[in-house]
Amino acid sequence: MDKPEIQETKLTALLGWSLPAIEAIDKLNKPYVVVGPPDFQEFADKNGIKFVAWDFEQLNERSNELYEKLEALNTKVAVPIYEETVEWAGALNAHFNNDPRIFNRSLLLRDKGLMKRKAQMAGIRVGVFEEAYTKDDVYRFLKRMNEALIKMDGDVNDPIHVKPLNKAGTVGHRLIRDAQDIDLMGDTEFPCLMESHLDGQEFSCEAFIHNGKIQFLNITEYVQLGHSNFIPASPALEEWRPRIREEVQKLVDSFEIKYGVIHPEYFIAADGTLNFGEVAARVPGGHIFELIERAYGFSAFQAQILCSDPDTTEEELRAFFPEEVTSAKGYAGSLMVYPKVKLIERLNVPEELKTNPYFEKHDMFIPVTSKVAERVGFGNHYGTIFFFGDDSERMRSLLKQYEKYDFYL
Repeated sequence: MDKPEIQETKLTALLGWSLPAIEAIDKLNKPYVVVGPPDFQEFADKNGIKFVAWDFEQLNERSNELYEKLEALNTKVAVPIYEETVEWAGALNAHFNNDPRIFNRSLLLRDKGLMKRKAQMAGIRVGVFEEAYTKDDVYRFLKRMNEALIKMDGDVNDPIHVKPLNKAGTVGHRLIRDAQDIDLMGDTEFPCLMESHLDGQEFSCEAFIHNGKIQFLNITEYVQLGHSNFIPASPALEEWRPRIREEVQKLVDSFEIKYGVIHPEYFIAADGTLNFGEVAARVPGGHIFELIERAYGFSAFQAQILCSDPDTTEEELRAFFPEEVTSAKGYAGSLMVYPKVKLIERLNVPEELKTNPYFEKHDMFIPVTSKVAERVGFGNHYGTIFFFGDDSERMRSLLKQYEKYDFYL
């Protein structure tokens, strides 16, 4: 008799602090609990947010306590918001569903070496890759890659990429062209993943998955990796959507992804050849969720929450998602701004930008400390400019134009 009531009060756990995610689930009228860093406890208490304080960076013998806390609150599913919470969500959902494989699958989405091997075993095209444990490993890999390309003495090396095994996006990413680049690497950067350079246009997908099937597929066109992108993709890239969807579904099937959102990145050649870069299973960077909402009118945070819940019905999903591409109201773009100076004196936003019909808003700011923080990957941007318009080529041109502009003097 009490079972239906218990079902209604089961909670969704948001892992990581994100006000847009909290607002999204609140508007869905779904009961929830936020699991976040202890610093947010006071804010949560003041605003009536059910909250469990947790440090996701500490993996230790007390880790099972988080499951016990959430189980006591009658939690049914965990939704990861940022990179460091992905395996935590996997571990919790493995408990909630009594299926340890859920945790093992989450590791594929965190360890880039495991990820690449799994993709390769599934017949997904990837570049050449190896793990590196010392600088000598990197020297050898760079040499072997260029020998395989039949490079001669005096030829310019093709670059390789090195990146941490388990960091988000471009954090710690280095482009290596010669021995001098390798010499700059520190001991703390090992072990890491080494990859051959892939040619072609890079883009990402945001695939909302429920019961192992793609419910909505967005394609985000990168103008400059780590700086600018727009949604939906240009007609030239969208032309390959059937091929891209096929590859994304192949990834979903081979990684046995059942619920949630994935954010794979690919490289596409002029002939449509697709190479897999990597995949994440959390909210993407680059303000992509915001751009999806601006272009399509639905909350991508709500979409992630609905798709993460096995109890969401097919009818609910059909009613929630619009048609891909054709229902977009225009192109939504973002440009992340990085100061080119070491000390900031003032903000310099040109009038021609403010009056451009594609310009919507910016959140650039004068920092309290004038010294510019050291770049980590493509992180630490000092604000974002948002654009919206009906022509993808004009959008691309604006993003390229203002990427070169000095907004900080």
